[in-house]
Amino acid sequence: MFTCVGCGTELTVPVSRVALPVHTHYGAWEQLHPPLMDPTTYAVEPEPWGPPWRLWDEVGEAEAAARGVYAPEYSVSFAARGRIVIAPGDSRGMALLLDRCEGYCMGVDGRDGPNLACTGCGRPVATRMDDCGLWQAVWLEPDAVERHPCDLPAAAPPPDWDDLLREAYAVPPFELDGSWSRRWAAAVGVALAHLVAACDGGPVTLPGGLTEEVFGPSVARFPVPGLPPRSAAFAGPGIGLPRPAADILLVPRHPLTGEPWRPETGTAVVVPLDSGVWAYLALSRAGETSPVPATGRLPEGVLRDDYPELPNPWPLWPDGQAFIRTLARLPAARSPRLRGYFERPGRQT
Repeated sequence: MFTCVGCGTELTVPVSRVALPVHTHYGAWEQLHPPLMDPTTYAVEPEPWGPPWRLWDEVGEAEAAARGVYAPEYSVSFAARGRIVIAPGDSRGMALLLDRCEGYCMGVDGRDGPNLACTGCGRPVATRMDDCGLWQAVWLEPDAVERHPCDLPAAAPPPDWDDLLREAYAVPPFELDGSWSRRWAAAVGVALAHLVAACDGGPVTLPGGLTEEVFGPSVARFPVPGLPPRSAAFAGPGIGLPRPAADILLVPRHPLTGEPWRPETGTAVVVPLDSGVWAYLALSRAGETSPVPATGRLPEGVLRDDYPELPNPWPLWPDGQAFIRTLARLPAARSPRLRGYFERPGRQT
């Protein structure tokens, strides 16, 4: 659990670390969001994110690169690295600082910095965020908290790739109302940035179907003539490497560690995907809603107790902010061949 560095007050319930969700900073729309994290889990943001912000023109290219931003953005975060995010219901021993509770319309958005103080000593220790368009979360400041082992049995080590059942964590691309999944839009935007960087402005041959639909138009947005085409294919646990070999491998991130799957041999460039999105695309699960294979038809008079996927007439657009902000944080963004994505705001995807 996490405690206050000043007085030792317990600030969380016992929690276990998982990968930072790919949609953490994306997926905004004008309605209330559910909690970002599952109960009794936490994740760490390795990069600076959040206030204080400084304008790009004030920061300069060299200092921005030191903060992990390699292409011009409106502003650069100077927040601490290593902020810890938990579900709001897992917080303990904290009270709101009422003079730091600014928000847009339905909650607080953390614009003024930490808005939760330790009830033991009054030290600002965390930021509650729950405004419309934001995933509900509590962000612990890394220099204000300490980690302490609990008296509970030790958590099992993260499962190996071979222990993960792909069918169990495949995520369909639709919400229950038939709209495109916000998690999918963010995950595709992040993966698209890695794919564009891997291609360096050149053409790429993608797997067909939904993969081609969601990645193809954006990769070809600003083509550089004369570059040889590259090939991309799915690879990962259970399916191994593609045959024939591909230049770029679309692989899953481990759902607990966040590390991308990597082959033991070869020189192909790895493009990581959210594990649930990768599983759905790699297994071509279009139209399937149950993780358990089934044969035959339902008996007469028996109704489904789940929601069948509804067809969406509109194409899935990758989250533009997820794409451009991820691309700006890859060293490859310095390439002149990718300049078009930054010089034409609003046309990134």
